[in-house]
Amino acid sequence: MPRHILRTRLCEMLDIEYPVCLAGMGGMDGGYTPPELAAAVSEAGGLGVMGSTGIVPDELRKRIRRVRELTDKPFGVGLLLPVSTGQLDLRGGESARDAIRRDYPKHVAFVDTLIAEFGLEPSQEPRPEPVNALEMARQQVDVILDERVPVFTAGLGDPAWVMPKAREAGTIVMGLAGSVRNAMRQAEADVDIVVAQGTEAGGHTGRIATLPLIPQVVDAISPLPVVAAGGIANGKGIAAALALGAVGVWIGTAFLAATESRIYDVQRENILKGRSDEFVISRSFSGKTARVYRNPIVRAWEESGLEPLPMPLQGTLMGEFTSAASRAGRHDLVMAPAGQASGLVSESRPASEIMADLVAEAVDVISGLQERVTIDKN
Repeated sequence: MPRHILRTRLCEMLDIEYPVCLAGMGGMDGGYTPPELAAAVSEAGGLGVMGSTGIVPDELRKRIRRVRELTDKPFGVGLLLPVSTGQLDLRGGESARDAIRRDYPKHVAFVDTLIAEFGLEPSQEPRPEPVNALEMARQQVDVILDERVPVFTAGLGDPAWVMPKAREAGTIVMGLAGSVRNAMRQAEADVDIVVAQGTEAGGHTGRIATLPLIPQVVDAISPLPVVAAGGIANGKGIAAALALGAVGVWIGTAFLAATESRIYDVQRENILKGRSDEFVISRSFSGKTARVYRNPIVRAWEESGLEPLPMPLQGTLMGEFTSAASRAGRHDLVMAPAGQASGLVSESRPASEIMADLVAEAVDVISGLQERVTIDKN
């Protein structure tokens, strides 16, 4: 069976066959987009991106090399660059957790209540303090560029400090943005490609929908290429994104359900059986707006009357609960990021099959427009 042809400017820039990128989703120690999934998407003609937030540099190097064992096609590595919106007044060498316990006793008591309510056992071992996020990111970036990874993708923070090193290494940089203002900041940072992500997307996301966001960003930063993200999980979505002026798409949720992803079984079931309205914006796990499955913990925070702490304090606050839930195998209680496109995903398949269907449907939709739409240029 002959392969479809679907090419845009993005394909030339990244040396890929189709203008489809795997969203580099971090979390679960890289289980959302492990090397196997990134390589599978690249092998299928797209750009596989391995989300690597939280992966220590030595392990990151191993995973990059694992991708190269599986494919000789271009691929990317994505990080959430540090964003600090919440500060603590540490006194006398106290830990961040001790400071949160002192300054936010109601929040700490609520999380302790959750641990007890769900029959979880708090760890008796002292948890290590969070590492310096900026220093960690710098070490990760050094590994990515030292390994000559073709594409680096930056979520959240400002990637301007990465650009000189990336230019020297010959690495293309893609920056994520959830608003026109953020897209312009990415352009000012001199990134090569902006990924404009609508609120429909899973994980950390903004509040502007994809349909109005993409054309605004395209107009604001032209001629810089724009890749569309948020709510895209089939060929119709790809065709729509291209019609809005994007040069490609950034797809997460549809590939989360792939057999190569290492998400928990219950998370995969959430995506396959969940309705779009069950994936909501919440700050309950990280402190920053993220679209997640509305599990019992998200509902508990909604009903608590407490405002989640800003990032990164909320993540530190919830760290003990998440660890306790994971140790107990209660994966239904941990953060489960996914987008509203879950309503379009109904089965788990290899990434190669997902890619083939995405491209085939996009080609059919674009070709079929000439049959369904009459145009009069006079």
